[in-house]
Amino acid sequence: MKIVLQKVTRADVQIDGRIVGEIADGFVLFVGITHTDTKETVDTLVEKILKLRLFADKGSDTFMERSIVEESGGILVISQFTLYGNCKKGTRPSFTDAARPDVAKPLYAYMVAALQEKSGLRVETGEFGEHMEVSLVNDGPITLILEG
Repeated sequence: MKIVLQKVTRADVQIDGRIVGEIADGFVLFVGITHTDTKETVDTLVEKILKLRLFADKGSDTFMERSIVEESGGILVISQFTLYGNCKKGTRPSFTDAARPDVAKPLYAYMVAALQEKSGLRVETGEFGEHMEVSLVNDGPITLILEG
């Protein structure tokens, strides 16, 4: 599993011009799933994401002191199989390392549910397999790549 995590001040995802998910301060997670990923992979990464200290302590100059749970931030989760694009040969990416939709979609849904259940936070999503327009304002900028 590959996740590109971006700390944002706001973000939304649109499909056909309508907003289907929107958050204020929090994380946007672009999630790529591969063939070997399991629920255990998801659980490990969810635990890591919820404990990452990327928010400043209020009223202090201390940077990266608080987690998203402590901050009561929002999370926007976007499925993105293209994170497993391989561009080593030719000019067209190969996506053979990305899990097929029948494997990836249940793990994606499991991840969204796990984030909600373990954090109690508002978790928004796009729509799996749809063409989406994602807008975000990166805060920091802080962008991390997590792999499991």
